[in-house]
Amino acid sequence: MDSCIIDTPLGFAQLTGDAAGISKLTIKDEGIITTIPKTLKSAVHQLQNYFDGSRTAFDLLYNPKGTPFQKKVWKALQQIPYGSTISYMELSKRLGDPKAIRAVANANSKNPLWIIVPCHRVIGSNGNLTGYAGGLHRKEWLLNHETPNPQQSLF
Repeated sequence: MDSCIIDTPLGFAQLTGDAAGISKLTIKDEGIITTIPKTLKSAVHQLQNYFDGSRTAFDLLYNPKGTPFQKKVWKALQQIPYGSTISYMELSKRLGDPKAIRAVANANSKNPLWIIVPCHRVIGSNGNLTGYAGGLHRKEWLLNHETPNPQQSLF
């Protein structure tokens, strides 16, 4: 497995993967920028484009570790459009089982490719931000970053 650390607006991102695809993306408050292996150059470039606002979707090979159910949930997350949010209940319904809301939320929390597989786009049924592995401040930043037309202050 190849790995590198890059600086992003959310902190230091560590990407892990190989020719079979990206397997993990984690964000840390501290880190040291490292050389980018050839196998991760496209992922790094696409992340940089996402953060500078010129990319709304990722075109990468994915190779995350997870159960078949988790992978099904993560695939469904990729169908949530940029700038949109859905509730955990809606995600459960899209997966065909509204009663699986806790299992869906748990699989969402185990997403090893957050940002790339947009688990941040899932919110509570009441519209509130709920748990996020990277911290709610990062989830809020990502959702604000993806808001196509943020409302301007009148004062």
